[in-house]
Amino acid sequence: MKLRTIALATCLAAVGVTAFAQAKEQFFPGLPYRTGAYAPNGVPWANGYADYLKLVNAQGGINGVKIIYEECETGYDTARGVECYERLKGKHGGATVFQPLSTGITFALTEKAPGDKIPLITAGYGRSESQDGTIFKWNFPLAGTYWLAADALVQQIGKKEGGLDKLKGKKIALVYHDSPYGKEPIALLQERSKQLGFDLQLLPVTAPGVEQKATWLQVRQAKPDYVLLWGWGVMNSTAIKEAQATGYPREKMYGVWWSGAEPDVKDVGDGAKGYNAVTMQHGAEPGSKVVADILKNVHDKGQGTGPREEVGQVLYMRGAMSAMLAVEGVKRAQERYGKGKWVSGEQARWGYENLALDQKKLDALGFAGVMRPISTSCADHMGSNWARVHTWDGKKWNFSSDWLQADEQILKPLVKSTAAKYAADKKLTPRTPADCNS
Repeated sequence: MKLRTIALATCLAAVGVTAFAQAKEQFFPGLPYRTGAYAPNGVPWANGYADYLKLVNAQGGINGVKIIYEECETGYDTARGVECYERLKGKHGGATVFQPLSTGITFALTEKAPGDKIPLITAGYGRSESQDGTIFKWNFPLAGTYWLAADALVQQIGKKEGGLDKLKGKKIALVYHDSPYGKEPIALLQERSKQLGFDLQLLPVTAPGVEQKATWLQVRQAKPDYVLLWGWGVMNSTAIKEAQATGYPREKMYGVWWSGAEPDVKDVGDGAKGYNAVTMQHGAEPGSKVVADILKNVHDKGQGTGPREEVGQVLYMRGAMSAMLAVEGVKRAQERYGKGKWVSGEQARWGYENLALDQKKLDALGFAGVMRPISTSCADHMGSNWARVHTWDGKKWNFSSDWLQADEQILKPLVKSTAAKYAADKKLTPRTPADCNS
């Protein structure tokens, strides 16, 4: 399996890491997919992630602690993802945190991380109930879960109709990737459909999603008022093309944040005009300060991971944001365990559980206008419940909604009950207040 090392300390990579280096450098392993059916979407995320870590190193590291980054190609395959995790977890003094970039791999690693004492950041994917840190001590779905995304979309459709009460009797179809990822929003949508009285139609699509003619024939027959798209990779552009071919209005289609980036629409161009997607706070952010910093400190020095024109695009920003969250958790841990010191995975876990990224900090990091504050706790491993919607105008994405806040009266009971069921199935005891404070 191809391993790619992106570390500024290339001499260390060449000669092997010394005991001194192990104590001094923070290891961030990567589990991207630059090959296979999902590469068009996986690559920009991985490039944004790598570039942000390079930016941190160029600016002196995490309070002086440099980062080693090494990738292991998963191909979006769960078994390969687990193999990569096992291969990387003990390298370079031990992994700080893993970001699986796959709900399937997240499900598998949720079983392994507690024993290895390595946190998992699953920003915008993974198990929605892992927001409950009293059960999921090592999982951090920072800044968003699929239940948040689904709730934000229901709210936006409600606003479009003139109020949530107007959704009664409406038909909403969910066209979803037939995998743990695609099934994640179903529980929330079923809850909302019971509460609001809309009819929910579930239309699974076999991975990778290049064949959807039968699905869109069902859409044409059922004539839903809205279609929610929970796709990834080639499935997204295929769905939009099929909607165009069957005459389903793109402005009545709403994707999740993994179905609302440039690779999903650029080949369809004007045919995708009017298509909407919920965003994980940020959209395409070419004018942001963090993008200017990356261009100046990384790309202008010939050290960019991918093409310059991709910097600031939607999935690139998601990768950069995910890397920033990983780094800020370590920085937070250093406040407790020693500024400028290497922190273990276990210490980093405390940092992620006690994140306190207010707007001032985010703005100083270059994320002004890109993100809202994130504040985590033992009970809440997500830390923020805001989203927006953006719409494709044929050439670029533009925000088309105000900030949307997920309804805690819907989310909290669902998170609590589903996490409790997981704990019962796995015979886990919820954490005590003492453990939460440790």
